[in-house]
Amino acid sequence: MNDMERLAQLRDEVPRRVIPVRAETALRTAIQAEKASASSALGILWARVRWLVTSWTRGHLWASWIAPLAAAAAVTTVIVGTPAALHAIRGDRAISPPAAPGQGRDHHATVYVAVPGIDGAFSPVSVVVPIRAATNKALRPIRTGNDPSAIAVTPDGKTVYVADQTSAAVTPIDVATNTARPVIKAGYRPGTIVITPDGTTGYVVDDGAAHNREGVTVTPFWTADGSVLRPIVVGSIPTAIAITPDGKTLYIAAVADGGSVIPVQVATNTTLPPVTVGQVPTAIAITPDGKTAYVATMGGRGSSWVTPVQVATNTALPAITTGRMPDAIAITPDGRTAYVANSVSGTVTPIRVATNTALPAIRTGRDPKAIAITPDGRTAYVVNSLSGTVTPIRVATNTALRPVHVGGSPTAIAIVAADG
Repeated sequence: MNDMERLAQLRDEVPRRVIPVRAETALRTAIQAEKASASSALGILWARVRWLVTSWTRGHLWASWIAPLAAAAAVTTVIVGTPAALHAIRGDRAISPPAAPGQGRDHHATVYVAVPGIDGAFSPVSVVVPIRAATNKALRPIRTGNDPSAIAVTPDGKTVYVADQTSAAVTPIDVATNTARPVIKAGYRPGTIVITPDGTTGYVVDDGAAHNREGVTVTPFWTADGSVLRPIVVGSIPTAIAITPDGKTLYIAAVADGGSVIPVQVATNTTLPPVTVGQVPTAIAITPDGKTAYVATMGGRGSSWVTPVQVATNTALPAITTGRMPDAIAITPDGRTAYVANSVSGTVTPIRVATNTALPAIRTGRDPKAIAITPDGRTAYVVNSLSGTVTPIRVATNTALRPVHVGGSPTAIAIVAADG
C-alpha cells in the first residue's frame, strides 16, 4: 500500500471509529490544562498537536506522520467545540469588532463566522453565525454541513458559500435572507473554496480526493444551478486555492514536487507546470493587481516562510520569513500589505508588498487560523481557533484591538459589504 492509498484508507476509517472514553478524557484534560496556562510549554505543545491534527484532516501532513495522529484526529472531531460555542450560536454573545472612525459602510457590513460545534458525543452541529456590525448583535445562526472549513463570497455579495468537509458538500447561503439553500455535492472532503471574479463558477479543493481513482482533484461547479463539472486532477494533496483578478488563472497550493503551486488555466481547466515553493504550502493570496501570488509555507523544525510568485512568468522570488506555521494569508484592497496568520506563534506577520519585507509581528489570540479584511481596508479580522475569539487589527497602525469572544473553535471568516 502506497502513501496515498494509506491516506485515503485512514480518511475513510477514522470518522467511523468508536472513540475510547479514556482517550477523549485525556484530550479534554490537556485542553483544560492549556487554557489554565496559555504561556506554558503544554500550551505550545497542544497548539502544535492541534495544528498537526487539523493538518491531517486537511491533508497537509507528510505521509509518515499520518498513522500516529489518526486516533487523535478522530477524538478531536468529537470534542471540538465547547459550551461557549453554544452560547455564541444562540446569540448570547456576538462578534462586535469596533468600527474605526469614518469607517462608513463597512460598519454596516456583515461578518460571517464558521463555528463547528457539538450536540452530544456523536451528533455534530455546525453553523455559520452572521453578525451585523452596525448593531453588534448576532443574527439567527445558519445550519451548515459538518466541519465547515472555509467561506467564499460571490463578487456581488449576494451569496456565501461554505465548504463542509465531512459532509462532502458546499452550503450556499442567501445573504439577503440568511438562509441556507440546497447543498452542492462537490468534492470528497471540500477544504477550501474560491469563486471566480465574474461569479459564475466555484472551485472546491478536494482534500480527500486521494480516495478517488482519478487522483487528487479540484472540483468546479456552476453557481447558477449548483451543477458540478468534471474534476481537475492537480497532484498530491491540494491545500489552498486562489484566483487571479482577471479570472483567467487558478493557483492551487499542493504537497507535490516538494511543495508547489500549480497554475490552472480557467478557460480550459488544464494545468501548467508547477512552481516550487517548498515542503507544505498552507495558504495563498493574490494581489489586487494580479501581479503576485503570496504562498505561505510550513517547513521542518518550525521554519516557516512566504514565497512571492510572479504571475506573469510563474517564477518564485526569494522567501520571506514569518512566524511559526502560517495558516492563512490576506492582502489589503490597496495591495500594500499582506497579513499572514501564524498558528503556533499566535501572531500575524504584516508583509510590505512593495519591498517584500516582513514588519514586526502583531500578537493575536491562540491558534490564528483565518483572516479577512474589510472592503475599505481599514481593519483585518483574525479568527483565533483555540481562544474562541476574533482579534481586530487596525491596518493603519498594525495594532491589535481588544479581542471579541465568540466561543467554540471558529475556523473561517468572510466579510460581506453593506451594499452587497
